[in-house]
Amino acid sequence: MQLIVLGLNHKSAPVEIREKFNFSRSRIKHVLRLLKESDDFSEAVLLSTCNRTELYLVAQEPEDGMEALHNAVKRIAGKAFNKEYFYTLTGVHCVRHLFLVASSLDSLIVGEGQILSQVKDAYHLARTSGTTSVMFNTIFNQAISSGKKIRTRTQIAYRSVSVSSAAVDLAIEVVGDLSAADILVIGAGKMSELTARHLMDKGAPSIFVTNRSYDHAKELADKFNGSVIRFDDFIDHVINADIVITSTGATHYIIHHDQLALALEERVKPNPLVLIDIAVPRDVDPEVTDLDKVVLYNIDDLKNVVDTNKELRNQDAEAARFLIEEDIETLKERLRYLSMRPVMVRLHDKFDFLRERILAKTLRKMPELTEEQQHKIEVMSERLMYKFLRDPMININKAAGTEEEEHVKTDISRFFMLDDKDEDNPDDETNYNYWN
Repeated sequence: MQLIVLGLNHKSAPVEIREKFNFSRSRIKHVLRLLKESDDFSEAVLLSTCNRTELYLVAQEPEDGMEALHNAVKRIAGKAFNKEYFYTLTGVHCVRHLFLVASSLDSLIVGEGQILSQVKDAYHLARTSGTTSVMFNTIFNQAISSGKKIRTRTQIAYRSVSVSSAAVDLAIEVVGDLSAADILVIGAGKMSELTARHLMDKGAPSIFVTNRSYDHAKELADKFNGSVIRFDDFIDHVINADIVITSTGATHYIIHHDQLALALEERVKPNPLVLIDIAVPRDVDPEVTDLDKVVLYNIDDLKNVVDTNKELRNQDAEAARFLIEEDIETLKERLRYLSMRPVMVRLHDKFDFLRERILAKTLRKMPELTEEQQHKIEVMSERLMYKFLRDPMININKAAGTEEEEHVKTDISRFFMLDDKDEDNPDDETNYNYWN
């Protein structure tokens, strides 16, 4: 067997190509059904997000797996399939890639939180569709666990690496909980929208929006369950605001020192007014910092936060990679026995089959035994079987993944006649060469 991932993402393909391979939930189910009927693959998981589409597979035959994979994708994708946009990884490289994806180290924005849930959803959909078994159940659960651990043990998910997210984080440092904060966004451009989105993600229930164009302000406010304030009246709202974020295209200050000082004379809130000026040229007169209980951050303050966080996030990423390698080694140990699992199962099943047959014959000759006595004999037979098999099983398991593996498999199969197709041999062996 061989592990394979075939995929494309934001690094390998432009958006116009990626969008052609964005699979809806119903289409993913359809693809999984097709793969389930295939004789070439025993397990499959399809992950599809806005920035990546990846097909994880367990190929039955390593030599034929790649060709079968490309043929399968061609059938699914049709003329849109072009090899130059795709990457293919096998064995441990496939596993490592999945771990990097689940931990968001392979994301467009390192540390983003959505991808772990998306990996989880993709795996659960495949499992309920019947296209995962021992291999992917083990690997995907470990990858999901690793992703959670990285988010817990590092700060990779909590470093603001964009101006808009840094603005919100700075506001939270001063105000604290956003759930009851009065927030005014001045401007209705892209930066204002991004900042509003971060505010809502961090707990703000709604926002007030103002802009020189009332229609543009309303359009932005409607996206976030917000309210519109006419531009000529926004200074009156500042009196009761907790946070004001401004990002307009004005060529001059729109909040002046004297104007704000006059407005604040009517302010009754005890907490500071937080002004976050994202605009270039600046929207807020820097002299407002002279006013009592006014905190001002400008674009340079935000960029300093972003630069510092990028450096810290790189350190977090290195720590995360170390954790991933540790988890891969743990997974390797968990999966190591799988290469020997078929022969161990066959050995156990043959002994158990013989035990049950002999037990049944014996009990038929002793009808005088009570049910309790029969049960004690059955338990004794099971214990004897496990005692007899214990040492062989330990040695078989030790040989997994070593140079002795094939030799031990051959000897055990020959000694116990496990390859004979008779009534004492109820199962077949499968080749688990998955890690290379």
